[in-house]
Amino acid sequence: MDIVIVGIGKVGFSLAEQLVREEHDVTVIDSDEEALRRAGDQLDIMTVRGNGVSTAALREAGVDSADLLVAATNSDEVNMVCCLTAKNLGTKYTIARIRNQEYTNSVAELRRNLKIDMVINPENSTAVEISRLLRFPAAANIETFCRGKVELMGFRLQEGDFLVGSPLYHLPGQVKKLSLLFCAVDRGGQVSIPNGAFVPQAGDKLYMVGRPDSLDQFFRQLGRYAPKVRKVFLVGGGKVSVYLANILSRMGIHLKIVEQNEARCRLLSERFPQVTVICGDGTDSELLESENLTANDAFVALTDRDEDNLIISLYAMQQGLPKVITKCNRQNYAGIVRSLGLDSVISPKFVTASHIVHVVRGLQNSQGSVMNSLHRIADGGAEAMEFTVGPGTLHLGVPLKDLKLRPGVLLAVIVRKNDIIIPEGSSFLQEGDQVIIIARESGILDLNDIYAADSAVSGGNSK
Repeated sequence: MDIVIVGIGKVGFSLAEQLVREEHDVTVIDSDEEALRRAGDQLDIMTVRGNGVSTAALREAGVDSADLLVAATNSDEVNMVCCLTAKNLGTKYTIARIRNQEYTNSVAELRRNLKIDMVINPENSTAVEISRLLRFPAAANIETFCRGKVELMGFRLQEGDFLVGSPLYHLPGQVKKLSLLFCAVDRGGQVSIPNGAFVPQAGDKLYMVGRPDSLDQFFRQLGRYAPKVRKVFLVGGGKVSVYLANILSRMGIHLKIVEQNEARCRLLSERFPQVTVICGDGTDSELLESENLTANDAFVALTDRDEDNLIISLYAMQQGLPKVITKCNRQNYAGIVRSLGLDSVISPKFVTASHIVHVVRGLQNSQGSVMNSLHRIADGGAEAMEFTVGPGTLHLGVPLKDLKLRPGVLLAVIVRKNDIIIPEGSSFLQEGDQVIIIARESGILDLNDIYAADSAVSGGNSK
């Protein structure tokens, strides 16, 4: 696809990187010559220096024939005008990054009046991700599918866990009865799809998918079940914190925020009178101790500096807080910190880029199976996708034991009306099913892409 990205900041660069990896033709517009040069040196992209609302710059970038334009500058207004101009010039689909809550509250009007096909808010998406982790603190990360009917969770194995040192087919009977499946493992940065003979080791990050209540019971059996989060300590009062405070207030969670900027503190206090707001340096250990950090159930680091977030998160972990969540946009930092035991690392730019890649896959595959959601797991080493089975899906009604999937692909869950099915050899697909696929390689656009070229065609629909 021909894709134009306006703005080569954190989100724009991360998105361009992922789209180039999927072999799209990407052109970037930005007024910062140095940022363009750096991006052009690192990525196989075309660059245009200019203002995103300039008709001349947009024409030079080829928006008149572009399949998609993503406006990701730091200005909401520029992004909105850019989408309107591009649509009038001929771009087929437009996405605007809009961060101001006053604008996002009227998304329907924005889409209608400014011809914006999709509005994405990185800060709100990040806050939603964090709130999920706070709802289920035992998990290092959590994704939802099929409107909450199925969840995917990752967790780090520790010495003494009953899974360590024994193949998965030797799982205790009470675990085998649960409606869940171990679907991926990250061992030292190497991601694989485990089979029954796989032997988990301490330090592995295991991913499992299944019914929420079954995942809950599994963590109880593992001895890793954490009580409900009631008190959260948050450092940093930026946009993500505002959205998170709004969500946690509705959940009945008491929130304490430490922020250095006095004006920001006043804004937070006025908007959220039920939240305790402290004006101070969240990296000061004396301040954290005086505010009784250890009395909280969870700690969230959301300052603008990745380094500060990582340091204070490690400090909170050393103080024994049950749940620690860290915002970090630099991927090289995230890997180092996970090796130190911090697993719940959130990257707003990564969350945003993944949402947009999902849209791009859907635009490419408008005639095939419907991709309902796409999540990157294991630091991007694997993908979890939800599809709806359509009439054009191959091998309907054929038992899975008679089919051959591509290497590195797992058909993890079938949702048939209200039934959650962990597939066995006799399981099959039928039209209307929702299917969750785990794949080590990116690029799956359609449910038919999961089958090997020589997959059997014995019976059923094999169009």
